[in-house]
Amino acid sequence: MSNEIKDIADKVVSRKYLIPFVLITLLFPLWGFANDITNPLVAAFKTVMEMSNAKAALIQFAFYGGYATMAIPAALVVKKYSYKRGVLLGLGLYATGAFLFYPAASYEMFGFFLVALYILTFGLAFLETTANPYILSMGSEKTSTRRLNLAQSFNPMGSLMGMFVASRFILSRLQSDERDAAGNLIFPTLSEAEKAAIRTNDLMVIRNPYVMLGVVVLIMLIIIALYNMPQNKSSVTSKASEVFKRLFKNKKYREGVIAQVFYVGAQIMCWTFIIQYAENLGLTKATAQNYNIIAMSIFLASRFISTFLMKYVSPGQLLAIFAVGGITTTLGVIFIQGMAGLYCLIATSAFMSLMFPTIYGISLRGLENDDAKIGAAGLVMAIVGGALMPPLQGSIIDLGTVGFLPAVNFSFILPLISFIVIATFGFRTHKYHTT
Repeated sequence: MSNEIKDIADKVVSRKYLIPFVLITLLFPLWGFANDITNPLVAAFKTVMEMSNAKAALIQFAFYGGYATMAIPAALVVKKYSYKRGVLLGLGLYATGAFLFYPAASYEMFGFFLVALYILTFGLAFLETTANPYILSMGSEKTSTRRLNLAQSFNPMGSLMGMFVASRFILSRLQSDERDAAGNLIFPTLSEAEKAAIRTNDLMVIRNPYVMLGVVVLIMLIIIALYNMPQNKSSVTSKASEVFKRLFKNKKYREGVIAQVFYVGAQIMCWTFIIQYAENLGLTKATAQNYNIIAMSIFLASRFISTFLMKYVSPGQLLAIFAVGGITTTLGVIFIQGMAGLYCLIATSAFMSLMFPTIYGISLRGLENDDAKIGAAGLVMAIVGGALMPPLQGSIIDLGTVGFLPAVNFSFILPLISFIVIATFGFRTHKYHTT
């Protein structure tokens, strides 16, 4: 950590929670890695399995659908037992899904890969449902949103590593992405026997990083299991039905869940289809992924900057300002053709940086005990936005053109709509809700 980061940590995390804070914060880059090594697989499977953008985007449907399926069960486990139990179960499911990539590659079945990702994200749902409210609880409620922003600042580090591994050890090694002198893909012109050999090679290239990831996750599981983590169990227990009723009546929480659905959808669309956007400009998948790495680096730097700014600007107001920035850059992505449009897409990451933890912190602030635990699950379920919107955007891209625009440009109208929803929530929070 730099001295500046240490100074921030000293203010938002007490010594009592320092080691648990560090251990739980290590989970944030761990799921960030999974998110961003997976995003480029949409483009990879599209080529190697010869399928449409819409079908390849089922990768995101399976990945983020796992969050929606398991978030509530994860919250109920945490409510009944402890944060530590939830973390260990999450790491176990995470490792299982990663290891399933081995048989999926052996059988060369796209559906098997989807199942592996689905199970893997059961684990991520447990981790996110557990880690986020745990971080919020580690100190004063006044600094809870800043504390979560600090912990979430390490998530992009894992994302950057995932992007790097995807670029250097997956996309750059795919034989199916080799091109001729004119820049056209060679793979579609090959015989079925040649395609089969390349497909076998490429699926093993995709498989290997996930198997290694499974090993890393198991090591983390052992470390957490051996450490005596604080239980942080609620002293008050309510029936789940009572908690759901209270949450449903909470206007700020309801609006926060909706905003989170649109944010996650926008994030996944911007980071998944940057490759298709760049390919439309004549760039290779590996080169396009390098631009994704630049976007994530900007995202990471902006996360730390926004955490600092939150000392002086209220979370709701800062969220609204950043959402307006996202609206502006996304308009450039849609209407500016060429590299300038790609640069606008990269710049969008700067404005997305604070959105997830800030929406999360605003939505849960003021909730206590069981309400916060179940409420956290609702916000993790909101990650389903990443499952629903990418296939829709893929369907738009498959159109080729929309009016006078390339369809890949026009498809970013979906992130534009998302940022408008987020800006509305930010303005309403600043004006009407206590943050």
